[in-house]
Amino acid sequence: MASSEATPALSGDTPKGFAYAFAAYGLWGFMPIYLKMLSHLSPFEVLAHRVVWSLPLAALVLLMTKRFGHLKAALQSGKTMVMAFVTACLITVNWCTYVYAVASGHAIEAALGYFINPLFSIMLGSTLLKEKLAPAQKAAIVIALIAVAILTWDAGRLPWISLTLSISWGFYALLRKTLPVGPNQGFFLEVAILTVFALPYIIWLEMNGTGHFTHGTVSDTWLLSAAGLATAIPLMIYANAAKLLRLSTIGIMQYMTPTFVFLIAVFVFKEPMNPVKLLAFVLIWSSLAIYSVTMLRNFRTR
Repeated sequence: MASSEATPALSGDTPKGFAYAFAAYGLWGFMPIYLKMLSHLSPFEVLAHRVVWSLPLAALVLLMTKRFGHLKAALQSGKTMVMAFVTACLITVNWCTYVYAVASGHAIEAALGYFINPLFSIMLGSTLLKEKLAPAQKAAIVIALIAVAILTWDAGRLPWISLTLSISWGFYALLRKTLPVGPNQGFFLEVAILTVFALPYIIWLEMNGTGHFTHGTVSDTWLLSAAGLATAIPLMIYANAAKLLRLSTIGIMQYMTPTFVFLIAVFVFKEPMNPVKLLAFVLIWSSLAIYSVTMLRNFRTR
């Protein structure tokens, strides 16, 4: 039987949930600076270290909070393990795409993906959780789709980085919210599942002399060692927030992360921003503003 910690807060928000979300999105907002320092490495190697170094930290958190015992029910439930495997796959896709985007000079496209994601979460909430949308909120989604179409026309291709990040994280947030296990236990299960694949890959790289943990620079070793902290801390904070906030609220607060990423991409990484891209971002920001204002009005009414 799952603990009360695992029960999703589907109908309301809590102050603790707001605090968790604020901390998680703020930490993620500055993640590109860390990833840029590892841009000379393969995204798969960075991803593998993020997974492996997160496992002991996740285990330590469970020990400190005395939550290890709650894993027994999850391990005995085939349905829970299948859901954990699915969320692990989704977060893998998201992480790898994000690492690639920053390393290849597409942090702006990554920012766009996380700007779109709240609107994608709204669509999921409306479709799967039967959350009602006001006409203005529907208009916000249409405006966002127009922005994606403009970017597709400008680049001559779909903004696949943006769409992959948005879709993978949107479904991850939805499934993580309904995973019948506590947030920290769920994260431990995810990284434990992924470590089965990540650890042999790291060992293989090091044995072949192509790994950067023992064959790279000292800074490479330290940066890879810090991957667990950079990955686990904001994600576990987010997992707690997801249990204490509605899906739509999580979507609104997520604006923080892409805002930081966008500013870093333009002013620190000096990625190009042409007028067409700027127009698309203005449309996205307008759609988010419309949705946010509607949400605040509904909140005040309640």
